[in-house]
Amino acid sequence: MHAELQLDNQICFRLYTAARLITQAYTPMLTELGITYPQYLVLMVLWEEDSQPVNDIAHRLLLETNTVTPLLQRMEKLGIVTRKKGEQDKRQQIVSLTEKGRALEEQAYKLIPAGMGETMKVCPLQLDDYVHLASELDSIIDTLKK
Repeated sequence: MHAELQLDNQICFRLYTAARLITQAYTPMLTELGITYPQYLVLMVLWEEDSQPVNDIAHRLLLETNTVTPLLQRMEKLGIVTRKKGEQDKRQQIVSLTEKGRALEEQAYKLIPAGMGETMKVCPLQLDDYVHLASELDSIIDTLKK
């Protein structure tokens, strides 16, 4: 057996497992809000800056537009966002928050930071550790997205 191929020696497995378990920890709170984790990611992008082209949202989330488009269609059916053709470029779809989508920001703010803080408080990491970890993960992401 090659040591390089052992599961316990794979950073990718740890990243995958951590991401999966963190997403799982979000699920009860997001269910309460009536949204999924990918929808939450889109909402965070739009809460930062409303009325964006689909391409910009996909770029920000490091996803392809053909992945984001069905997600936005489901969100539109839920009444969270609207999509309309761009004024300058009719080929472009502009995604905007509805009142319901904007209201979800306050609901998420009241629920998610405290909920995730409670979930993660048993973890021995301190705030500085998370800041450092985020920076390290950003380096990995920047390297791999090229």
